[in-house]
Amino acid sequence: MKSLEFESDMDNERKVMVAIFWTNRKAARTEGCAPFRITKIETPNETYTPDGRKLLKLSKQVMKDVVETLDAGEPIPMEFSIGEEILKVVLSADSYSVSVEKSPEIEEEIIEKLSMEFPKKFANLCDSFNPRIVPKE
Repeated sequence: MKSLEFESDMDNERKVMVAIFWTNRKAARTEGCAPFRITKIETPNETYTPDGRKLLKLSKQVMKDVVETLDAGEPIPMEFSIGEEILKVVLSADSYSVSVEKSPEIEEEIIEKLSMEFPKKFANLCDSFNPRIVPKE
């Protein structure tokens, strides 16, 4: 497991999106174009998992719960899969930790990139990423 502590003026919703985007982007380097799936997000109020064969997406309800949890100073454990790789992440308002099962070098790449992105007020995100993880409502 690799971890990062950071200071950031970025709002917590943006931190969530940046964390998920760069976790996906760096894991895709070893897993190629395999689908990226959010398999679990835990808050004190709820554990969010996909419903059957549906993908777990960051609905307004899920995002609100996650942001309120981060605002309260609580960490958010999340789990993702891409190809054969399983990534376990813990995000808080000022830290990020990641552990992977298959390719440990991914951990270092993710931490290195996020150490550059989290201090920015407006971190880099690909415009096509948001529609893939946020449902149309």
